[in-house]
Amino acid sequence: MAPSRDAASGAAHAGRFLSPVDIVRVLVTGAAGFIGGAVTDTLAAAGHQVTALVRSERSCPQFAPGVEVIAANLVDVHELEAARLDRGFDAVCHLAALTRVRESQYDPLRYFAVNVTGTVNLLRLLERGTEVRGVAPVVVLGSTCAVYGVPEIQPIPETAPPAPTHPYGASKLAAEQIVVHQAATGGIGAVVLRSFNVAGAAGRHADNDQSRIIPAALAVASGRSEVFHVNGDGAVIREYVHVADMAEAYLAALDAVRPGHSKVFNVGTGVGVSVVDVLDAVERVTGRALRRVHRPPAAEPPVLVADSDRIRAELGWQCTRSTIDRIVADAWDAVTSRASANATSR
Repeated sequence: MAPSRDAASGAAHAGRFLSPVDIVRVLVTGAAGFIGGAVTDTLAAAGHQVTALVRSERSCPQFAPGVEVIAANLVDVHELEAARLDRGFDAVCHLAALTRVRESQYDPLRYFAVNVTGTVNLLRLLERGTEVRGVAPVVVLGSTCAVYGVPEIQPIPETAPPAPTHPYGASKLAAEQIVVHQAATGGIGAVVLRSFNVAGAAGRHADNDQSRIIPAALAVASGRSEVFHVNGDGAVIREYVHVADMAEAYLAALDAVRPGHSKVFNVGTGVGVSVVDVLDAVERVTGRALRRVHRPPAAEPPVLVADSDRIRAELGWQCTRSTIDRIVADAWDAVTSRASANATSR
């Protein structure tokens, strides 16, 4: 995928470019999720008028004051129309997606329906809004390093050829291609943010998914789980980005392109951390030993680390909170705060 494309000069849908002070009407899809919630509050704190799209208002987190909450399922066009997603937005942060690798292997159709068809449905409604307001929005798509598969080059540059190895990665790559092709018509500007491992906590937004390493390790530290299962010797290396730093990348991306253009950015630290390193950090931060049980090695890439020079150079983005100890400490604070609140409410 080319990192940038220019629309033809006479593109039918071309709209005016919005400067940072103009971009005020922002839609966040997947706002009830861990990253989506942090992005929503970060945009609101920056002064934007934010609409949070969630699947159900009953299960969504508390957002910053002034955030509009609407409920609709991206795979249901009638629900999207009822939610008036064609009202016209200046920008969209599209984070609504299914994200579990192993689950995608058992149910690939569901992953393509949500991650691909949901993206198409969203873009169609945005196209209607452009026709009404005459403003082509910037669409910032939350993507993943899973699109790279098992690359030979480490750290991984954006120029590495995509080669996803499972339905999750393939569905996200398809979503990337859709927004890039739509940008080529002039109907949107598109920014793809490929995240690696996002963790930590920001305000009310914490990661409770124990299929991921840090929440699973903290569950052992808090006594909610008995053991942490380590695949192989725990030497597999990944990198971790604080969710607050990730949210700042979405904020910076709102002004990254004009209608008719698209760009792709890795969002990472470039610092590899092994599973053992993560578990040691959890013990160091919490002051509690983790019981570890080793299982046979899993079939997974031995190293996935990002080359994120492009987003630093072009958008001025910095990962100021993304040390492993800070990430674990903020996630642990969220766990202990939740436990304290639950105890008080009893």
